[in-house]
Amino acid sequence: MSEADRPSKTRRKKEVHDLQALGEELVSLDDDRLSGLDLPERLRDAVTEARRIRSHEARRRQLQYIGKLMRGVDPAPIRAALEGWRARSHGQVLAQKRVEAWRRRLLEDERALGELMAAHPEVDAGHIRSLVIDALHERKTHQPPRAFRALYQALRALLGEA
Repeated sequence: MSEADRPSKTRRKKEVHDLQALGEELVSLDDDRLSGLDLPERLRDAVTEARRIRSHEARRRQLQYIGKLMRGVDPAPIRAALEGWRARSHGQVLAQKRVEAWRRRLLEDERALGELMAAHPEVDAGHIRSLVIDALHERKTHQPPRAFRALYQALRALLGEA
């Protein structure tokens, strides 16, 4: 390999730092997700050990060791799995915000129920209307938000966000 074909020292250092950052993400994963990844035993043991370390300096050294072990592993499948989990999580947040937006609109605008019925003809309008009325009454009389929560659950089931 000629000198022109080799990556620069800066590029090699960046790759090493990227692998160490990926190792840090592995340390922050929960046990179920970590076990779902196909990691070599030495790397899995190093990640498990890093979770137990409380000393800042010892943890830093352990993360560097994980980065070194990561050099012998293909990072593409690990990155793909992490991205998949992030995308799923992001989708769940967006779905929750969509349900909350409908609930807010139903409580603030009387025409919102008609819009909801137009968008989702299968909606039980009477049930949603009674939940809205009860939620507004709870808010006005400072009662616990039972209907407010029930409205959220009904909208979540309707919008398929369960």
